[in-house]
Formats: sequence, structure tokens, C-alpha cells
Amino acid sequence: MASPNWTDIMTTTIVNRQKKLADNVSNNNALLKRLESKGKIKPADGGTKIAQELEYGENGTFLWYSGYDNLTITPSEVLSAAEFDWKQCAVAVTMSGLEELQNSGVERMIDLMDARISNAEKTMKNKMAAAVYGDGTAAAGKAIGGLGLIVADSGTGQVGNIDAATWTFWKNQTFDATTDGTAAATAANILAYMNRMWLKLCRGTDKPDLLVADDAYYTLYWSALLPNQRFTSPAMAQAGFESLKYMSADVVFDGGMGGACPLNHMYFLNTDYIYLRPHTDRQYVPLNPDRYMNNQDAVWKLIGWAGNMTTSGRKFQGVLKD
Repeated sequence: MASPNWTDIMTTTIVNRQKKLADNVSNNNALLKRLESKGKIKPADGGTKIAQELEYGENGTFLWYSGYDNLTITPSEVLSAAEFDWKQCAVAVTMSGLEELQNSGVERMIDLMDARISNAEKTMKNKMAAAVYGDGTAAAGKAIGGLGLIVADSGTGQVGNIDAATWTFWKNQTFDATTDGTAAATAANILAYMNRMWLKLCRGTDKPDLLVADDAYYTLYWSALLPNQRFTSPAMAQAGFESLKYMSADVVFDGGMGGACPLNHMYFLNTDYIYLRPHTDRQYVPLNPDRYMNNQDAVWKLIGWAGNMTTSGRKFQGVLKD
């Protein structure tokens, strides 16, 4: 059986790179980067579900009065919580006894371990970047529920154990270019469609701050702008994302090589109401105890994560699509 020294090196190397891994995952996706910068990656410390508090109505005791008129003091039920399931993922780093012998020098062992863990990091961040667009049905329902669930094409569905068919405040906004507009999106009409979606999502100072598009829709918007109107976002550029501006929001594309945004989609996101909720003890950490192969000369270590993406306000989110 391989030496326990391998697992010591695995563990310490993963721990040393833990913060870097978390940063890499966030930096690999514009939505996750925005959530991180706004303090919306909020760890949860347990429970059978992840509870996300939300407001669903106004206080019904407000009234205008004069003199000795009676005031309404009946308690108003205005707060509730959506409940999201815990979702888990992991990636394994393995070493065989032969590799231990071949890399017995300390520096060789660390170099090999760094390469294996670096690959695991890339795998983790790419899978998480894709998962934020999912509808929660991937891997037989074991994956997180991303924008495909929270900002559904239909605007309805059950999210956080609240059914939008029953509770209309829980519907997200939608705009279908073909059925709600006059035709499929083009460079000539996309600005008009975006304007109509934007107005649906504004409530006082509440408005989208991030628009995420696939290659097709980003190109249409880009083409629709005059050269002197192609304002960019310095903050997003500094974070490594190519972006444009629309109203006060950043417009970024998540297409190109490995992009996961669905074809012909543009998400209008108010990230004040979207969260990533990892478990406090399961944020890209090495899982214990050390694992050994039962019938092989090898050891392995898992890098694990648990949590989910949540929302406290679906009605502030929208999707423009064909």
C-alpha cells in the first residue's frame, strides 16, 4: 500500500490552495464574480435545508388618518423563506504506489501533486461555471439549481419549495422575441426588446446590474451600438471580462470556448436578490478522513463543496430569448 506521506502532501497542498481555488471558481464566471464582489456568497452552517429569507408583500397597516381616527395595528405577515436543498460535488486526486516510487524526492512529489490539484481546480471551476446556468435537473437532480431554474424560460416553476403557479410574486420576468416581440432578435430590434425587459424589472432603485448573454445575443447588442456608444465597464474589464454597458448595468458574454449560457439567451439579473450559499465546512476543502484504495496500491483525496444557488426575489430577474 502507498505511504501515508502521500495523503499528508495531498492534504496540505489542497489546504494551501483552498482560497486560491475558491477565487478561481468565482473569477471564472461573471455572475459568480459579481456575487462575490457584492458579498452575496453567504455560507450557511447547517440545517436540513438552506433557508433564504424573503419579503413577499407590503405592510397592510399603512393608512392615512386624521385626528382621533383608529389606526390599524393588526400584525402583517410579510416575511417568509424559500427552502433549497443541499447539493454536493467533489473531484478526486489520486496517486498510485508506483507514482510514489517514481517521484520519491520531496520536490518531485510536490510538483506532481501541484499538477494534479491544478487540474482538479480547473475541472471544479469549469463545472461550477456551467452549473450556474442549470435548472437543477442535471445528474438526476443532484446538481445545483442555477439560472435555468431561478430565471426560467417559462417564468414559472417551483423554486425553493415555492410554486410560482400559486404565488405569482415568485414568477421571474420573461420576454420571447418571437411571441412577445415582432420577430426573432436582430441587431435592428434587440435594443427595443431589451428596453421592454428593462422596464419590467425596475422598481424605484431596484434594477438589474448584470446582463449575461450568449455569443449570439451579445453580438446582436454589440452590432446595434454606434461606435461612440460602446461604453465598457472598467470594473468588469479589471476582473478579466469583456463587457459593454446597457443603462446602468454591465453586459457580459459567457460564450466562446466553453461558454455555458444557453443559445439565444440574455439574462437580466438583479444580483441583490441572488446568492451562492456554500456550507461553512465544505467550501473546496479536502474531505477527511484520508482514503486508501481497498484493493489497489493507491491513495486518493477528495476536494469537496456543498451548497446551492438561492434567490430572495425571482420577480426582479428576467430572461430575453428566442
